[in-house]
Amino acid sequence: MTDKNEIERLFKSHYAQMFRLAAGLLHDDDLARDIVHDVFASLLAGSYQIAVTPSYLLKAVRNRSLNHIRNCDIHMRVANRFFLTAEEFDTEDWPDEETIAMIHRMIRNDISSKERRVLELRFSKGLKFSKIACEMGISETAVYRHLSHALKTIRQKLNENG
Repeated sequence: MTDKNEIERLFKSHYAQMFRLAAGLLHDDDLARDIVHDVFASLLAGSYQIAVTPSYLLKAVRNRSLNHIRNCDIHMRVANRFFLTAEEFDTEDWPDEETIAMIHRMIRNDISSKERRVLELRFSKGLKFSKIACEMGISETAVYRHLSHALKTIRQKLNENG
């Protein structure tokens, strides 16, 4: 087990190397700085029974950076899959109240109960596909299919209604 003073010493002595690794992976200095600080903060806040070594710090930074890239990639794939442009995605007044009410009606009337449950768990509770799959007793692929079908149905109905 490594104590907090040792973690701080390791962090200070290897910060530049950790930062270069994160910046090289993320191509964003501010984000790289945040990732490195998050690793440090989680080590100080946690009650880990591990030996923190320079190698461990670099692996933690690499893994956090790769997780961030993966999460961004997933968000971009979803946005691209459903043809959302940056303007549509970022506009504050989209969707309007009428569209939201129409979507709620479609969710109640036009999609299956499993699809409704997946939508609720994903968007209302913010669960990941793996957690939804575990809670519903289905595979992650089935979760994706239910979500994809529900969103496709909603998108088609919205397009039909202008």
